Amino acid sequence: MKLMVLKLLAFVFLWLWWSTCIHVKAENDRLKPGDSLNFSQSLISKSGKYSTIIFRILDEDEYHLGIQSKDKNFDWVEIRKPFSKDYEFLSLNTSGVLKIESRYGNKPIILYSPPQAINNTMAILLDTGNFVLQQLHPNGTNTLLWQSFDYPSTLIPTMKLGVNHKTGHQWVLVSSLTDLVLNPGAFSLEWEPKGQELVIRRRGKVCWRSGKLRNNRFEYIPEEAQRMLKYTIVSNGDEDSFSFNSTNDKLTPRWSFSRSGRLSCNEGYVKADLCYGYNNTGGCQRWQDLPKCRNPGDLFVKKTLFPDYENVTFEMNPAFGYSDCEASCWSNCSCDGFSALWVNETGCTFYHWNSSKNFVDTSVAGVELYMLENTGNITPHNGTKRWIWLSAVIATTLLIIFLSILCLLKKRKYLGQEKKRKEMVMKMPHSTICDGLSSIEDFGNVFKKGHELNVFDYTLVMMATNGFSSENKLGQGGFGPVYKGILPTGQEVAVKRLSKTSTQGIMEFKNELTLICELQHMNLVQLLGCCIHEEEKILIYEYMPNKSLDFYLFGEECVTV
Repeated sequence: MKLMVLKLLAFVFLWLWWSTCIHVKAENDRLKPGDSLNFSQSLISKSGKYSTIIFRILDEDEYHLGIQSKDKNFDWVEIRKPFSKDYEFLSLNTSGVLKIESRYGNKPIILYSPPQAINNTMAILLDTGNFVLQQLHPNGTNTLLWQSFDYPSTLIPTMKLGVNHKTGHQWVLVSSLTDLVLNPGAFSLEWEPKGQELVIRRRGKVCWRSGKLRNNRFEYIPEEAQRMLKYTIVSNGDEDSFSFNSTNDKLTPRWSFSRSGRLSCNEGYVKADLCYGYNNTGGCQRWQDLPKCRNPGDLFVKKTLFPDYENVTFEMNPAFGYSDCEASCWSNCSCDGFSALWVNETGCTFYHWNSSKNFVDTSVAGVELYMLENTGNITPHNGTKRWIWLSAVIATTLLIIFLSILCLLKKRKYLGQEKKRKEMVMKMPHSTICDGLSSIEDFGNVFKKGHELNVFDYTLVMMATNGFSSENKLGQGGFGPVYKGILPTGQEVAVKRLSKTSTQGIMEFKNELTLICELQHMNLVQLLGCCIHEEEKILIYEYMPNKSLDFYLFGEECVTV
């Protein structure tokens, strides 16, 4: 008994010595050759934004190495392959091998092993969240040997999609098999450099396309998912790649898959899970090999039911996840629904029913399964294209409203000016007319009953004659100069302007108004109205395009209107 106790104490002593003496504590953000990091500790990037974590899902005895943001708002898996809790150390040996070691000496999990031994290496967690292994050179440069960003499970700024032409490595965002099993799943997000677009594949088959990148926007990615992103496209001999950065330094955007293939992009979603092969809206792609028994609008709807297990079949394969079960049921015309077989959401149970009597719907308990139903044509999010149409409709509507308001205001202003002008004429004191008219009644006598004249605004007369331009001048008479004018209605008029230097014009102005108002005849030139503005006295006649009678009697020396 004592011998057993002594052996146990010796083992504990040796284990403590090995863990404290052999495994040298790593620096805060890096591992140097010979360093080892106990998983009770973390590597922390220089700025403190990211750190390494070890986590497990639920109560499974499976652990994963991941990277976590400073605010613990999100994390992602660095090593998809799970390991048991006896693997406690992340180490970098003097030969350049980066690995996860077991405290019992079990076979290590190799992250990177060089073709031949390298002793001048360093593993460091960068401020971008990228965990890299570098070879250091005497001249101060370094060579990248391995990086965690080559195997993304969540896409964050500066992570790439595409291909490295030097190594042939493909940068692809891959979904997890299930929410509980983080092994690679059915869906992948890839960059197609020729088409300049993103694609989602389901077990290799293209089910969704983003549309070409134009003006830093993809057509079929929702606007809310893109509004704080700036895309970077690289195409050269070294690589063809796509990546993004955030336009908001305080927020870190991330893209990640759900088990069903829905791509979560910040505040929006790419609903590739609604791409069943029969619809081509929202970026979905049509498939040629659709089962004849499936119709547009068919899709699987989540239910909580007590099913009838008389007509069921099973898929025991633990490599089958949600999307594999869905695809199998979709292609089998006798399948009406499916559910996960195992607790970790792998494997499949397929249901074959002839009617809805084979199950009872309940929201309290039961089996979570997915029933095939027809809900009519489905339309995934149309992304930026929908926003373009919506913006165009809104802009057009606002423009029409604006123009309508502008026209209404102009009309009201015109009517107001007309009313004001008429009121001013009716209330005009005699001093504004001329000194030769003794009172407003004198001037009022000109407007006999049945001889209503228009009172023209001076500004209107100025516009009609182009500011009494010499080019518009028709001639000169005893009254003053005569100008040709065009009213806003298009009517041509002759404008007599009382000369300011004339000593006879005042009486003639009154006499002409009085006389022509009483002598209206079809063979006489029509007086259309007058204009009185400060010292200006103006008569507006109809225009005679063939000139007057005296032109033909006396020639050009006598030109009057």
